[in-house]
Amino acid sequence: MSRPTTRPRIGVLALQGDVREHLAMLAGVGAEPVPVRRESELAEVDGIVMPGGESTTMHKLAVAFDVFEPLRERVRGGLPALGTCAGMIMLADRIEAGIAGQETIGGLDVTVRRNAFGRQVDSFEADVEFEVFHDYFRAVFIRAPWVEKVGSGVQVLARVASGDAAGRIVAVQQGHLLATSFHPEITGDDRVHRYFVELVRN
Repeated sequence: MSRPTTRPRIGVLALQGDVREHLAMLAGVGAEPVPVRRESELAEVDGIVMPGGESTTMHKLAVAFDVFEPLRERVRGGLPALGTCAGMIMLADRIEAGIAGQETIGGLDVTVRRNAFGRQVDSFEADVEFEVFHDYFRAVFIRAPWVEKVGSGVQVLARVASGDAAGRIVAVQQGHLLATSFHPEITGDDRVHRYFVELVRN
């Protein structure tokens, strides 16, 4: 798609999760955010955000809305994508502790462990060392995955800084694909969204 990229149109997959929060963050960092539920809406965006939620439910809803295969095709064709929490699982090529028949969009050469940090009651905040920001990012984890293994083409962007999960990989990038274990849309810190918008522009 050819479009001026100073204010890229970025979709948020609006099937489940923190859709409004992502839309607000994207607007705040200079994008034109739009909710995406249909293939026709997907065709009009320069990038896509896959929010948190429940990865198996998200897969089923994407299939029900006839957007799963079109989304897979566009991501494989080079559409920039940001996956957060369940969205990270959706972008991963491989899942540990998934359920039978669970499919992903794929594209990220990583293995992620579903619900790695525990159940909803185990939600927590932690500082992560974010390589591209040269600083810490205060991250919120809610039934979050972590990355167990990365392929040779994957850049590790962030790890948990301290505590029982110290060193665990919680943000990665592979070319046009970006994913975080945590929920950057609810922290008030817009650096992840700003980074993604720049990725789409470039």
